[in-house]
Amino acid sequence: MRKTFFKTVRTLLLLICAAVIAQPAAAQTKAQDKEDNVKKVLVVYYSKSGNTREIAKHIQNETNADIFEIETVTPYPEDYNTATKQAKEEINRGYKPPIKNKVSNIDEYDIIFVGSPNWWSTIAPPVSTFLSEHNLSGKTVVPFCTHGGSGISKCASDTAKLAPDSTVLEAAAFSGYGAKNARKEVADWIKKIGVK
Repeated sequence: MRKTFFKTVRTLLLLICAAVIAQPAAAQTKAQDKEDNVKKVLVVYYSKSGNTREIAKHIQNETNADIFEIETVTPYPEDYNTATKQAKEEINRGYKPPIKNKVSNIDEYDIIFVGSPNWWSTIAPPVSTFLSEHNLSGKTVVPFCTHGGSGISKCASDTAKLAPDSTVLEAAAFSGYGAKNARKEVADWIKKIGVK
């Protein structure tokens, strides 16, 4: 009987030791799973006046995202009237101006915010170029725009058309005049769409 008692105690001690040793490994596995489920976020934007850039930076700060600025090979004219006339002609023709750079590691991102100024009720042509040259299939796309009073217009729907196999979340439009101070507005939107 005494022998059986010691054998039982020994077995219990071995089981306790095994459980203690396994605990950190289980915790490590849980931490790894949590890390693996973290979505990688990219903010892509085109900005001529700097307003869309301000919103993009707010989004980056709120989501801990990477950021990418779309730049055209040939910049738009500095003169406002000349630039808007050129933009209108490009939009009417469906012209997509060449851009300087591409996101070479686009496959690594799960969520992509796509920002543009609202030009003639739609996205700026360089944003159309970016969307046409990058495969966003299976990704979550979040459109946003800055404007001088015209709101979202067709910016969200036109972005969605150029990212047909992606999930498009609720877009947001921000006044260009208040872009610099729109951090709370941006944070509220991000919380609402469930990205944060």
